[in-house]
Amino acid sequence: MIALADAAVTSTATPAAFFARWADMATWPQWNADTEWVRLDGPFVQGATGVLKPKGGPKTPFTVTVLIPGREFTDVSKLLGARLTFRHLVTAQAGGARVEVAVTLAGPLARFWNLMLGRGIAATLQRDLDLLAATAEADEKIAV
Repeated sequence: MIALADAAVTSTATPAAFFARWADMATWPQWNADTEWVRLDGPFVQGATGVLKPKGGPKTPFTVTVLIPGREFTDVSKLLGARLTFRHLVTAQAGGARVEVAVTLAGPLARFWNLMLGRGIAATLQRDLDLLAATAEADEKIAV
């Protein structure tokens, strides 16, 4: 397995606010600059499947492999000869939450995909997580 990138943010938003944004996959391009669109084939549950379209890249099928509301959301994208995994962990804290994201590649062609995707993901992961936190915080201010 190859670790591509890690990012973390502390936010005033609750874990529920992050999960609401992750569940609303059609809005991912609002906070993920590398994503053109995302479609989920049903409800946001463990085992759900969907397709995402990275900017400048091909449509990529994915599966929600772990979903523990308020704690963890992991999705795995199927690439030719590899699996790209995004693991999102949320920890409730006084006044908000801490969110950590780890991105890994595994499979026989992981080294190839690391050359193709690794730098781009590493360069944008923290920025996207920061924007997600700002979006989740704004959502909660609107709801109040």
